[in-house]
Amino acid sequence: MLDPSVSALVISPDGIYADATFGGGGHTAEILSRLHDGARVIAFDRDGEALENAPDDPRLTLVHNNFRFIENYARQLGVRFDGILADLGVSSHQFDTAERGFSFRFEDAPLDMRMNGEGKTTAADIVNAYSVDDLERILRLYGEVDGARKAAQLIVAAREQQEIRTTGDLDRAIARILPKGLEHKVLAKVYQALRIEVNQEMRSLEKFLEGAAASLKEGGRLVVITYHSLEDRMVKNFIKTGRVDGREEKDAFGRSYAPLEAVTRKPVLPEESEIAANTRARSAKLRVAERRAAQ
Repeated sequence: MLDPSVSALVISPDGIYADATFGGGGHTAEILSRLHDGARVIAFDRDGEALENAPDDPRLTLVHNNFRFIENYARQLGVRFDGILADLGVSSHQFDTAERGFSFRFEDAPLDMRMNGEGKTTAADIVNAYSVDDLERILRLYGEVDGARKAAQLIVAAREQQEIRTTGDLDRAIARILPKGLEHKVLAKVYQALRIEVNQEMRSLEKFLEGAAASLKEGGRLVVITYHSLEDRMVKNFIKTGRVDGREEKDAFGRSYAPLEAVTRKPVLPEESEIAANTRARSAKLRVAERRAAQ
């Protein structure tokens, strides 16, 4: 989704842009390639390792922090953005680094999943401390795991025998609910749910959307790429109503408080060629919105 996202974002080659999720730096590099010398890009990432790979470009400012604070930094830097891009997926570097614990592909990796290595809570902390009810809640809500209750019960039963510290420990704990031939599909949902809880991703996304809308210039673009239904629903609702829960509020004159207007009425989906080259793109959805004029 590199070209469609950046093409939707860059409306002025002399503008000020934010890459709210720097990750591997691909979007930032593409944005910079389309800008003139006087333009600026401010790139955010809570993962310090990601920012180590940033290009040496005088137009680029790096912020080692969660994108939920984008409005604070916009005020501190005295800027309003022509465009803000957020690619909500986990970076390939995080997935492919065993010690980060994001992937079940590495059997004996530490069960970590922190996007910010300085964070206090790991996935191991959650599976070893949460009650059956709380584990069921996050597996059902964030992973849409079939049999979430049974999975939670199996995790609690396993930790009573031995603390769950590695990805392999977790995989073995819930092995009984993994349907033959579909093990990876279910594990992906479980790991997604734990990752979202570890990093408080839904709360961060809500604060980001509010801060991004407040930090855009009139006519500025918000471009968001989502990878699962819960975050896509939040983005869609916020664009439509100004609230992630989708509840519309109007003033005494019947005018909506929604600060954004959809540019793409339906999400843009990846081309088959991109999916073939990168299977992680299969679930991607791109939404674009524009900052309304002040009422």
